[in-house]
Amino acid sequence: MNLAVKQRIPLKIKRMGINGEGIGFYKKTLVFVPGALKGEEVFCQVTAVKRNFVEARLLSVNKKSRFRVEPACAIYEACGGCQLMHLRYDQQLEYKDDVIRQALKKFKPAGYEQFEIRHTMGMEQPQYYRAKLQFQTRSFGGSVKAGLFAAGSHHLVDIQDCLVQDSQTQKIINRVVNLLDKYKVPIYNERKIAGVRTVMVRKAQATEEVQLIFVTSRDLRLTPLIQDLVAEFPQIKTVAVNYNRSKSSEIYGDETEILWGRDAITEEVLNYQFSLSPRAFYQLNPQQTQVLYSQAVEALDVEESDHLIDAYCGVGTIGFAFADKVASVRGMDVVPEAIADAKRNAAAMGFDNTHYEAGKAEEIIPKWYKEGYRADALVVDPPRTGLDDKLLATILQYQPAKMVYVSCNTSTLARDLVALAKVYDVKYIQSVDMFPHTARTEAVVKLQRKR
Repeated sequence: MNLAVKQRIPLKIKRMGINGEGIGFYKKTLVFVPGALKGEEVFCQVTAVKRNFVEARLLSVNKKSRFRVEPACAIYEACGGCQLMHLRYDQQLEYKDDVIRQALKKFKPAGYEQFEIRHTMGMEQPQYYRAKLQFQTRSFGGSVKAGLFAAGSHHLVDIQDCLVQDSQTQKIINRVVNLLDKYKVPIYNERKIAGVRTVMVRKAQATEEVQLIFVTSRDLRLTPLIQDLVAEFPQIKTVAVNYNRSKSSEIYGDETEILWGRDAITEEVLNYQFSLSPRAFYQLNPQQTQVLYSQAVEALDVEESDHLIDAYCGVGTIGFAFADKVASVRGMDVVPEAIADAKRNAAAMGFDNTHYEAGKAEEIIPKWYKEGYRADALVVDPPRTGLDDKLLATILQYQPAKMVYVSCNTSTLARDLVALAKVYDVKYIQSVDMFPHTARTEAVVKLQRKR
């Protein structure tokens, strides 16, 4: 390779990669440049030389894309939480269409060239959409800061005004930081594993109820802080503590305790309400979740006689959209609190055709089949790692007639479609922009068993 670290080179950007970076070739060497846009001519400096490519830092843009815009966020480049704010929003949606095509081209599931890729469904107002905030806390010079780690580092970027974060949750975290300082609450650091390391704030869009989790590595006296906080913000309904005593990058430990208030808040999607306990998963963009779930319902196209499995069900939200349309719904999740929520939510809505169990989908589904349960329809909404190998094998073994795959990672989706496309026809892929200004997108895939 004819490039070295710190070398400065001109580059023409040919396309954009799956992480939002610009990609070009310098003397046949692949170069990745964060912040550069397709069609631009840039000057950049090599920061890392890998086996088959190099990474570079953008120094200047000599010929700008007509779609380049000035990011509205003052800490956009330092934070790294967003990757596309310098690209005009309508072009962000075009980019997300292309990300799906790139992933399919890389993994090449059978017939991928003929897959219908529907245009990404965006937001009219793509700001302040994140209803859930998860900020790291650290102490600098005796003062507490909260924010996100800069990309690829453990450098905490102090965030007090985020363009994509719900403004109410931002106000609450700012006040939490003040109170952590005021009451001298111990703050976590990597050397002394002691104190608050993360604060989660979540707001229900429908009810405006708020819940908090303090993630800590040790027991703490938080009563005075909580008293001040709930007096100032009456919409706070739940304050919990989660104990994470490990040195790993995992945000949460296994033990969660309610310190104050109710054990759940109430949210709404489509035409039903449901409870959310602090640890339970729910989509972070409530407005687009309405769109996403509507697309899932349309894609699965169930009948009254169908039996449905909702894998990775969380608090049951996707499954509830079908519960009054099918004979039965069964779901599972690895978070016990989420399953408790799902059972409580189903009872509150009067559904007597639902069943939920805590555990892994790849273990529970085969058990249900051994017990005689047969699914006509399947919804999977896995984490970013995609479908577990055992679950994928189970799906291929039992082959429910229709299936919807809801994905938050185009790469693992395309990988899983390699196996699924052997027994299912991929009718279409509908992308929904759940994460404006980032390189991520969510996709709903309609699958039908081959005849």
